[in-house]
Amino acid sequence: MSVNKVILVGNVGRDPEVRYLDKDVAVANFPLATSESYTAKNGEKVTSTEWHNIVIWRGLAKVVEQYVKKGDRLYIEGRIRTRSWEDKEGNKRYTTEIYGDNMEMLGGPRNQQGGNDNQNQSSAAQNDKGNSVNEPDFSPNEEDDLPF
Repeated sequence: MSVNKVILVGNVGRDPEVRYLDKDVAVANFPLATSESYTAKNGEKVTSTEWHNIVIWRGLAKVVEQYVKKGDRLYIEGRIRTRSWEDKEGNKRYTTEIYGDNMEMLGGPRNQQGGNDNQNQSSAAQNDKGNSVNEPDFSPNEEDDLPF
């Protein structure tokens, strides 16, 4: 048995790019930043950020096109995919992407009123078929006491 499952909570790095393929199949691409912070031995707070390439397909990509903007905080659930291609010089290139199956907009202070311009803080998650799914409620400003 094998499992390929990823759960990310992070911020959108730029407005999503949405393309339409044959038969009106939508695909959205955007970077998502996740960060972790810790206190170094000298007492200095250190933050490291990891960037993830997110790919969302079909109905959920249409939701992304309509509602997701740079800076939005998202919950993404999906799987890791690595693909390769040859560039113009014949060099083999690789990229690793997260294919999102489920998404929830977590809201956050994108405008001065403390809310998200596009949607309320508690939005319904959508799966790839466009159905509502009950996902965990993550509060974007709470810190947890987990050791990692």
